[in-house]
Amino acid sequence: MSTYLIVGGSSGIGRAIVDRLLTKNHHVIVWSRERRGLPQAENLEFHSVDVTKDDLPTDSIPAQLDGLVYCPGTIDLKSFRSLKPDLFHRSFDINVIGAVRCIQAAERPLKKSEGSSSIVLFSTVAVSKGMPFHAAVASAKGAVEGLTRSLAAEFAPQVRVNAIAPSLTDTPLAEGLLKTDDKRQAGADRHPLKKIGTANDMAAMAEFLLNDDAAFITAQIIGVDGGLSSL
Repeated sequence: MSTYLIVGGSSGIGRAIVDRLLTKNHHVIVWSRERRGLPQAENLEFHSVDVTKDDLPTDSIPAQLDGLVYCPGTIDLKSFRSLKPDLFHRSFDINVIGAVRCIQAAERPLKKSEGSSSIVLFSTVAVSKGMPFHAAVASAKGAVEGLTRSLAAEFAPQVRVNAIAPSLTDTPLAEGLLKTDDKRQAGADRHPLKKIGTANDMAAMAEFLLNDDAAFITAQIIGVDGGLSSL
């Protein structure tokens, strides 16, 4: 049994990751602002925290930690002209600074794990594929990709660091983009696979990157995007 810290694990992709890990009987620590529908389970430990501004509950991190997944993100789609500096600051705080704080808190326990431990971050297809109205999120997630590669170099060989770059995914964060049947169909039609991603699609990749099957994978930005970034 391994121990994993999932930040933002009470909703969307984070919740799907937690559910997959719990079914494998791993010990899962969740840091999130709200518990929401997380189950009461012996192998689940929840801590309410806003990782962008609160003191982090570092006492909940064991001496050895096998993996960390940072899930919080933003989707602020606006024309560049209407983007205020405060929105860029917010995007960086949630996507980058929050991740930095959590990784710094967990670095030593991750490096003490038996074998190689794993960090999984989240980018977006909009970094590699230019999209209108994505300036704020693409800028922040571009920084996440730089952080991924930098930490992979610095933390090797003890810790592997990778990022998943999803396309449009059916989660509460994207509900405004999917609130009508027409919007759902238009979103699906943009992808070569003609469908929208699910939280479980992303969770399956995250679970793979956490375990030893991915022991030779680090510093990668992996597109789980229905082919949108390449085709």
